[in-house]
Amino acid sequence: MLRSILFLAAAGVVIFFLWRRFGPKTVDTRHERSPALPSPGADLSNVVARDVRLWAHLPQSLKDTLLSRVREFIERIPFEGAHGFEVTDDMRIVIAAQACIVTLGHDDYPFDDLHGITLHPDEFVVEESEEDEETGVVTEGYRAISGQSQGSDRIVLSWRDVADSQTRHEGYNVVIHEVTHFLEHSHPGGDRAARAALEAAYESLCDAVDRGEETLLDPYGAEDLTEFLAVAAEFFFERPADLRERHPTLYVLLRDSFRLDPATWQATSS
Repeated sequence: MLRSILFLAAAGVVIFFLWRRFGPKTVDTRHERSPALPSPGADLSNVVARDVRLWAHLPQSLKDTLLSRVREFIERIPFEGAHGFEVTDDMRIVIAAQACIVTLGHDDYPFDDLHGITLHPDEFVVEESEEDEETGVVTEGYRAISGQSQGSDRIVLSWRDVADSQTRHEGYNVVIHEVTHFLEHSHPGGDRAARAALEAAYESLCDAVDRGEETLLDPYGAEDLTEFLAVAAEFFFERPADLRERHPTLYVLLRDSFRLDPATWQATSS
């Protein structure tokens, strides 16, 4: 599945999620607000339990935190449908829940810079250009993608891919992928050791892909370091036990950054 194409060149990619180091942000009251959910409580939890697979794995304490964050996310972040696509309350809840799961290890609210989420019914086409590193020739064209983080202020998603990710088991989650890109842009940080470890894991994947080996991580992560980080985050939440077994150093790196340990979560029937 094709993923997002980033158009902003980063001066250096580092672990993104240590925004607490920079102090709390003030709330931007200029954000457009989405309409409040029609009914709180049971309806919200029922939709998350029914349509977000990761819910069953969360410890109860994190479930309680997640529900309050989902409500805040929906109240503060506007959603819009592209080309007249109708965005329902259930769609907003499903996307908000997956975005907020990424934040559960931290107390701070990381979405002040997010101006909105645009939802397409299916993959959407974007214009892109690619420069050949050896010849300098630039090729322009179009690509169908399932998600895109537009800098640090908007996330664009394909609803079909959001829904499909809940029935797939290969580590794919377009919401987590694009939220990771957003956080990388809006909350840069980390330290040299973390960056060095991330670069080493990235180079290892690139080498394995070049040798034609079958890899746990999606080979798309070999595109560049930013895509590697987003792909690794998907596997960290969707297939944590496999990631911890096959790439223990990378798992610890993400565990310390997200301040979550999903490989220890046990699925429940609730």
